[in-house]
Amino acid sequence: MAKKLYVGGLSYNTSEATLRSTFEQAGTVETAVIIIDKMTNRSKGFGFVEMSTDEEAQKAIEMFNGKELDGRNLTVNEAKPMEPRAPRTGGGFGGGNRGGFGGGNRY
Repeated sequence: MAKKLYVGGLSYNTSEATLRSTFEQAGTVETAVIIIDKMTNRSKGFGFVEMSTDEEAQKAIEMFNGKELDGRNLTVNEAKPMEPRAPRTGGGFGGGNRGGFGGGNRY
C-alpha cells in the first residue's frame, strides 16, 4: 500500500520533476506534487510524495528529513489527513455583520 509523505521547506525553484527524482533514490515514487498558491501561481513551499510501500516511505524519511534540496532544508514526515476547517463567514465589502461601504464625513 502506498504511503503519502509531507515534504516541507521546499525552495520556490524546486520542480515536481526534481522532487520526484530526488525521492526515487529511496524507492518507487507513485506521485510527487508541489502545492501551488492560486493567487500568485507560485509554490507554497511544501508538497506531497507518495511512495509505493511503507518501507520505501520510511527510508525516504530517514534519507531526506533535515537534508538540503535546492538550498533549503527539508522537513519530511508521514502526511496526516487534512482536518476539517470551520466554514468561512463574512467577506465581501465590509464583511461579517458590520455592513459595507461605511464612511465618515462626506465633505
